[in-house]
Amino acid sequence: MRVVGFVGPSGTGKSHRAPWVARENGISYIIDDGLLIKGNQVVAGISAKRESTKIASIKRALFLDPYHAEKVKNALLQNGADSVLILGTSDGMVKSIAERLGLGDVSYTIYINDVADEYEIKQALATRREQGKHVIPVPTFEIKKDFSGYFLDPLQVFRRKGKVRFQLEDERSVVRPTFSYMGKYTISDYTIYQIAEYTVCQIEGIAKVSRFRAENGPDGINIEMDLVLVYGYHIKDRLRAAQKKVKEEIERLTALNIKSLNVIAKSLIYVKNEENKQAEKIED
Repeated sequence: MRVVGFVGPSGTGKSHRAPWVARENGISYIIDDGLLIKGNQVVAGISAKRESTKIASIKRALFLDPYHAEKVKNALLQNGADSVLILGTSDGMVKSIAERLGLGDVSYTIYINDVADEYEIKQALATRREQGKHVIPVPTFEIKKDFSGYFLDPLQVFRRKGKVRFQLEDERSVVRPTFSYMGKYTISDYTIYQIAEYTVCQIEGIAKVSRFRAENGPDGINIEMDLVLVYGYHIKDRLRAAQKKVKEEIERLTALNIKSLNVIAKSLIYVKNEENKQAEKIED
């Protein structure tokens, strides 16, 4: 296997440039912060950005967990990978990762100064220092299920196609990991309940939320809801609609990652429509 290192200090823009560097050098796979990436997909691994402390993040990026290392090693073998770009903050880090994954010697190394000028590197460092922003070179949906932290706007990279047209080349996730928070924010369970209640009450056929439970974890939130439905509507359709809309709204408004959202039809109520009311008046 051809192993190529991509080295630069933390926050200098390696993850942002990694897909381009890989393409320019004919490299199929990227190893970045614990993830094995091909194109726009995570093939295996766990993002170091999901860890809650800086030390845990470094350990994850170095594949010090044998189970983590074995999963990535097996994925490379099963996919017949012939080349890989390993991102690291030093030559020693790249060499250590290659050894942990049994990839052999590093063929050659590309440094961040080879692909970015001094101004671009300073800009990237300022963004990391002042805003705590990190880039993961895959679309958000690829890592959201496993990410612990705060998602910012996705970064879309375009390339020129023809004289005036541009084509989307890559989408990357811009995140603020838990370990790099500048301060801390908390969203109460009652706020999450209010969002859920308002959302489901806008869905035709649902009367109200009778019970709500939210359980926070390090990598997301688990929600349980009991609903009171209106008689006459297809129950499974209403539950699916509630599940979908509540998940969308909570994630959109709070940036929390919902791991599970269980919805139960607890009871039914009968609501008289206008035709029934008119019929009762005539009979009277």
